[in-house]
Amino acid sequence: MPRLHALELVPDAAGDDAVRRDWQALRDAGLPSQLDHAVATNTPHVTVLALPALTPDTESRARELFGPLFPIRVRVSGLAVLGGEKVTVARVLDVPEALTRAVLDLRSGVDGERHSGWLPHVTVARRLPRGDLQRAVDVLGYADVELALTALRRWDPERHEVRTL
Repeated sequence: MPRLHALELVPDAAGDDAVRRDWQALRDAGLPSQLDHAVATNTPHVTVLALPALTPDTESRARELFGPLFPIRVRVSGLAVLGGEKVTVARVLDVPEALTRAVLDLRSGVDGERHSGWLPHVTVARRLPRGDLQRAVDVLGYADVELALTALRRWDPERHEVRTL
């Protein structure tokens, strides 16, 4: 499967710190965490689109759709567990309707997206053994956290770089 290029929303410094606290708490508990993916481009984000390739037109359309919405206030509203024997754990986000519309408008104009619809979330752990799930939930707990998404970036897996749009 090819590595996917992505358009992602990123939080401000306070939001980045809030997500990283989750990552650190999992690591401190000896559980898989996004901190285990130790590359400079691994930062908290909300993926809006992931495709085998992105065109300049798609980037331009994304800037048009998301630019007027910044800063976008979102609220952490729970946890999602995705996968089978090994799972991904993510903080699910309540987002404004205008953001949902913008994401779905962008996604409807491209071919190749693997998932229909959109589940706004921030990943906190990948490849967590299902048997450790309750421990991860206990570590993460429930935090009524609000994040401000303040920028749109493009992830290029071939160049291993991110670029703010």
